[in-house]
Amino acid sequence: MCLIYNAENRAVDAKAHNESLIAHGLTKTYHTGEIEIRALRGVDFELKPGELVVLLGPSGSGKSTLLNILGGLDTPTAGTLTFRDHNLTAADEHGLTMFRREHVGFVFQFYNLIPSLTARENVALVTEIAAAPMSAEEALALVGLEERIHHFPAELSGGEQQRVAIARAIAKQPEVLLCDEPTGALDSKTGILVLAAIERVNRELGTSTAIITHNTIVASMADRVVRIADGLIASTEHNAKRVSASELAW
Repeated sequence: MCLIYNAENRAVDAKAHNESLIAHGLTKTYHTGEIEIRALRGVDFELKPGELVVLLGPSGSGKSTLLNILGGLDTPTAGTLTFRDHNLTAADEHGLTMFRREHVGFVFQFYNLIPSLTARENVALVTEIAAAPMSAEEALALVGLEERIHHFPAELSGGEQQRVAIARAIAKQPEVLLCDEPTGALDSKTGILVLAAIERVNRELGTSTAIITHNTIVASMADRVVRIADGLIASTEHNAKRVSASELAW
């Protein structure tokens, strides 16, 4: 996949080019024997530079399928996905791999940290393959874990492990951060700390961020709230003012 670099071989800031991740008419159909499951039914979606979007919907509504396609982890049955004027739906597996490696960070419900590595070493796994990463120490400081960099996952709480996962996702300085139920395995107090870390990344780095959640309280911290039902976008709302994650309660 062709990239845009400046003279220092660093990726050009996405916001400066007013670039969006744009999906048009996405459909996704799965077949189990003779049964056809339509996970997406023609979805149009745009994630704008620096925007924080919350996607709400019940289980089975198509949220995770949409997020996986947006991040290049899956491909649609029909429709198009473009980024930096590249048609990702026409990309081969190598092209999608490069898109994920260079432009997208992922945060999932489960942390997927390597138990035998410290927090710093878990994050450094990403910095070693990224084109223009921040240091592991800097990424961990951004999520409030500068004092825990030498601790192993077993020595960290669930919320701290999730913040290490966020640091790992953003250490390569991706333009896009995709979070699938990042607080799903956490209590409310810990979940708020995790959301605050995501919020800080979005505000300070300008990372375009999409958060999947079933928790409607989280919607108030977004620029835009997208509700998904039965594989379709049911509604889109813009918040006049974003509420800080620290003000949330559930």
